[in-house]
Amino acid sequence: MRKEDCYLLGKITRRHGLAGNVILKLDTDQPELYNKLESIFVEINGLLVPFFIEKTSRSKSDAVNIAFKNSSEALVDQSLGKDVYLPLSTLPKLSGKQFYYHEVIGYNILDENDNDCGVIRSVNDQTAQNYFITNLDGKEVVIPMIKDWIIEVNREERFIKMQLPEGLIDVFLVPSKKDE
Repeated sequence: MRKEDCYLLGKITRRHGLAGNVILKLDTDQPELYNKLESIFVEINGLLVPFFIEKTSRSKSDAVNIAFKNSSEALVDQSLGKDVYLPLSTLPKLSGKQFYYHEVIGYNILDENDNDCGVIRSVNDQTAQNYFITNLDGKEVVIPMIKDWIIEVNREERFIKMQLPEGLIDVFLVPSKKDE
């Protein structure tokens, strides 16, 4: 399995109990979808290693207690602190204005008048307000992801049309490192 064909599910944070169980901290807003995992891929030394799951139980709202099948103590120790992935093919298909963040990388942002606001380079979801980071004419533009501003997500033509307040692009235009 290649990392490009997967999405980040979370991170194994610590051991749980004496039986070799671990806690998987989920990086998702729908943790209930992962109550019945059968296997996961753990990134160890740059490779995705499959781990088969014997049993799962909820630890906290955003964590799962996992018991691995036939794994040695050494392998469990190697999994601690490592990122966990699942294949992209396991994600349910979204429609309408819903999208996965990894899905829209490379999409154009258009305003309601079809003006180009840049190509999405990344999505920042580590702040209180998530935002797109686009590239427009060699400049970085930060566009807040506000659900009410999204008019359309066109997967075939790879664009997101948004109703942006006038002057927003000028306000959130970040000078590139070259311009400083």
